[in-house]
Amino acid sequence: MKIGIVIAIERELESFLKSEYDIEEINDNSFTCFKTNINNNEVYAIKSGWGLIDAAMTTQYLITKYNVEIVLNFGVTGALDPSLKVSDLFYVSKCINFDFDVSCIDDVKKHQYGDLKDEFIPLDSKLIEILKSIDPNIKEAVDASGDIFVEDKNDKLLRYDAGCNICDMEIAAIARVCLLNNVKCLSIKSISDEFDGDGSDFDENVRSASKKAFELIVKFIQGISYEKMV
Repeated sequence: MKIGIVIAIERELESFLKSEYDIEEINDNSFTCFKTNINNNEVYAIKSGWGLIDAAMTTQYLITKYNVEIVLNFGVTGALDPSLKVSDLFYVSKCINFDFDVSCIDDVKKHQYGDLKDEFIPLDSKLIEILKSIDPNIKEAVDASGDIFVEDKNDKLLRYDAGCNICDMEIAAIARVCLLNNVKCLSIKSISDEFDGDGSDFDENVRSASKKAFELIVKFIQGISYEKMV
């Protein structure tokens, strides 16, 4: 199976690059991709950079260039719920593009794309089912994506009121591109900055939280098979 992994930043990518697997670096014009093999699966990892545009671009690149059948995302996330703590692990069941809104000119809700039933972009339910069989204790999260790093509490509360309990800058783009390409998508997030944080806790926790999310991604890849996806 061909699996793509979209990783936002270098500090998250380190968990992959420092793993036990033999990694080949592939340079293709402006893209650098890292290839390895996990449980007979071809795995292609790429660092997207911050934000929705770059995440969408690199996701489409993996799909078009390498014909990946699954796109995975792992990394850190900010807490919108005060009860969530650093290193808590989550799968993203659905997400919104918090900055997207055409409700004033179209018959849709705020954040909603016209081809979807509501404002939430779904991630693949079958992959989530497989993940939960591997880690029954993993928690569900609903993510608000956008192009700002959210540290202001009022901004966090706006996203929480929209039905989300975590926030990041990439997964809505990744999930949207996968949906349009009919490619399965799964995201595992670990809390790096809590609700009461001001952004400084991100730097303290990004590497350890990313490592925890990556370890579960590896277990998922080791346990995936075509038979389970049917």
